[in-house]
Amino acid sequence: MANEAITVLARLKAKKGMEEQVKEECMLLVEPTRREAGCISYDFHQDAEDKCSFMFYENWRSREDLDRHINKVHLQRFIALAEGFLAEPLAVTIWTKLS
Repeated sequence: MANEAITVLARLKAKKGMEEQVKEECMLLVEPTRREAGCISYDFHQDAEDKCSFMFYENWRSREDLDRHINKVHLQRFIALAEGFLAEPLAVTIWTKLS
């Protein structure tokens, strides 16, 4: 099981008026993360109706690859700054494919 591919949904809610800052900070994560070993896809989205809501849709080769990602400098930097521009804590769920 440990080597199965996994999907991650990470949901973010910007503080009102900070949508552009959240977008900019999140975009800084995209390219370095896509270059990481084990990253299959890493896509950033904004809600079409609620411009304060964002989501990362990520696919990783394994849980171990995701764990390495969590400790990368660019992600740790984002986490350290996030409290200043997010309206609520980052909501992360991890999924395994059934079909």
